[in-house]
Parts: sequence; structure tokens; C-alpha cells
Amino acid sequence: MQEKTPSLSHTNPESWLKDHGDALYRYAFSRLRDTTQSEDLVQETLVAAFQGRHGFSGRSAERTWLIGILKNKLVDYLRKHAREVTSGDMTGEDLDTEAMFDPSGNWKTPPSDWENPTRALEQKQFWKVMSKCLDALPSRHARVFSLCELEGFDSTEACKVFGITTTNLWVLLHRARLRLRQCLENHWFGQKTSE
Repeated sequence: MQEKTPSLSHTNPESWLKDHGDALYRYAFSRLRDTTQSEDLVQETLVAAFQGRHGFSGRSAERTWLIGILKNKLVDYLRKHAREVTSGDMTGEDLDTEAMFDPSGNWKTPPSDWENPTRALEQKQFWKVMSKCLDALPSRHARVFSLCELEGFDSTEACKVFGITTTNLWVLLHRARLRLRQCLENHWFGQKTSE
């Protein structure tokens, strides 16, 4: 029986940027919210893929393989820059929770009826609003939220990446969720868009 060697005919490094560059950039930008750094990570991903192209067996789609490399680059970047914190990121001073909750912790103004949130997730316009809401978050909150909620990292993994305690992680996620809820309430669910 003849042993099959992985063929490189299924991958063409010259076409990676054209075929996958936009998808890689969108993926990086949706997690980092930083144009320059997203572009840099895409370049690093393509360089790493080129260097490791002989190890690509073709068992997955080329884009899946490239996004896998990008995910690793993204985690490395987040781990390296985890200690960069702005004062607003940690203090929550721009989030007026007193205006949102009464002393017993109940909503002062309950959330509006979101009807069918699952249907909203299927609409492109919702994701545009969601992207703008993520952009409005302090960078650390957005990165923690993206890693945990979009990437599916569990709390132990996320704490390692950011070099924070579980308590700090939950505080950051709580603040991010409150801000996102408020933003979506104002710009999506409370608007009753006509799409």
C-alpha cells in the first residue's frame, strides 16, 4: 500500500489574501475593535501559515485552517497586552448603575419586550448595531466579552489569557453585558426597526 503524502495543490499561498483576507480581518476586528492591530494580526497569520504550509494536511477547509492560526495569534496578543488597562475599564465610572437599579437590585426601568431575540440574531442589521455597541465598550470589556461570549472560552482560560482573577473577569463581563443591554435597548430593541 502506497503512503499518501499531503498535497499542497489544495492550498495556494498567493491567493490567501485575496480569498480569505476580508474574512480574517473581520474576524480579528470583531474581537479587537482595533483596525491597525487587526491588520497586523492578519499579516502575522498569513506569514505563519506560509511558514507552516507544509504541515497543512487539507483535512479542514483552507479558511478554517487560517482562522485557527488567527485565533492563536489573537490569544497570544491578548495575553501579551492583558495588563494594559485604562482607568475607565476597571472602575466602571462611566456606567451609572445607580440610575439603572433600585437599592434592592431591581431594574428601575425594566427592559423592553425583546420579542424574539433569536430572530434578531439572524438579521444583518442587528449585527451592525451589535458591532457599534461593542465599539462603544471600553476596549478591555469588549475583549473579555468577545473572548468569552463569541469565542466560547471558559472562565479559567479567559483568566489565564488576561492575567486576571475570576472575580475580576465576572465584573468585566457584568459591566460589558449591562452596557451592551443598554446600547441594544436604545438602538435596536427599543427602536422597533422596520426590516
